[in-house]
Amino acid sequence: MLLMLFLASAIIVGIGYWKYIQVQKAIAAGGKFAPPPTTVTTVVVKAQTWQPVLSAVGSLKAVNGVTLSTDLAGIVSEIAFESGSAVKKGDLLVKLDTQQEEAQLRSAEVRLSFAKTDFERKSDLITKKAISESDLDTAQSQLKQMQASVEEMKALVARKRLTAPFDGLVGIRQISLGQFVNPGAAIVPLQSLDPIFVEFSVPQQNFSALAVGKKLQFAVNGLAEAKFEGEITAIDSLVDPNTRNILIQGTVKNADHKLRPGMFAEVEVLLPESAGVLAIPSTSISYAPYGDSVFVVREKNGPDGQAMKIVEQQTIQLGAKRGDQVSVISGLKDGDEVVSSGVFKLRPGAPVKVDNSLQPGNEAHPKPSNS
Repeated sequence: MLLMLFLASAIIVGIGYWKYIQVQKAIAAGGKFAPPPTTVTTVVVKAQTWQPVLSAVGSLKAVNGVTLSTDLAGIVSEIAFESGSAVKKGDLLVKLDTQQEEAQLRSAEVRLSFAKTDFERKSDLITKKAISESDLDTAQSQLKQMQASVEEMKALVARKRLTAPFDGLVGIRQISLGQFVNPGAAIVPLQSLDPIFVEFSVPQQNFSALAVGKKLQFAVNGLAEAKFEGEITAIDSLVDPNTRNILIQGTVKNADHKLRPGMFAEVEVLLPESAGVLAIPSTSISYAPYGDSVFVVREKNGPDGQAMKIVEQQTIQLGAKRGDQVSVISGLKDGDEVVSSGVFKLRPGAPVKVDNSLQPGNEAHPKPSNS
């Protein structure tokens, strides 16, 4: 029995020792195993000159824009323009029927001619003392009344001729020949298009950054031009008490008439340039509640003495954003190599392999391919 117990104990101890040796060998082999390096893309941080902008949304407005109408009722007898055509100041656009008024004008002119003749006759007679001065005064008064009557009828005829008050582009007419129009009825819109205003509002905290003469640029959906350029020409005298925004007006040249009143515009006011800005792609940032960070590539010697690349996690402070880029206020220096993609796979000290054949977006003004 004792011999059997001794042999069993010896076998158990031998098996345990053998397993211990195996575990130690596995641990030693695991210590020598190095994971393959993670493939990443990188960018080298370089100081840039940024053009800060103040963004807003606005709309285009004509310097002069009205919907023309008449202040008298009448029948349309002539339409002297084509819809969508350019007109000059003073061009006849629409004429209302004036047959009755012209007849009344001719009658008034006849009475005026008689009043002139009567006044001239009595002026001759007064020198001969053939009539009293009161008769001459009566004739003079009648002459002035007839002159005023003729001028009134001429003004009435002129009011039935609608002319362009300024140079511009007419829209689509709202009337037809022979149509009876009431006073104030819309006839045709007229807009002056060169130059043209762009109006937008900015919060009052940005008021100090604005001034008349500052350059601005804006984009309009549907037009091939990337940006239209102009400058601020007016700042409203009050802040809207409901929104706390202030209205800004810019002026833009529009010789080709591509811009039209009412268009939506994405406006950017150009602020003074900032030099020495360190910018990195937004894809390189690891955002976290306790602080944002990036992985910086460093070189060190591996276990076999060969140089290898590893990453170190670096906490940074972010600034303004522009397109795909984010400025870094602190935490990086000019010349640092930062991982731009593959950040989520990394940990501090992990080996990496740099392959920059396919980089993520890093444009200040990105434009999607399907936009």
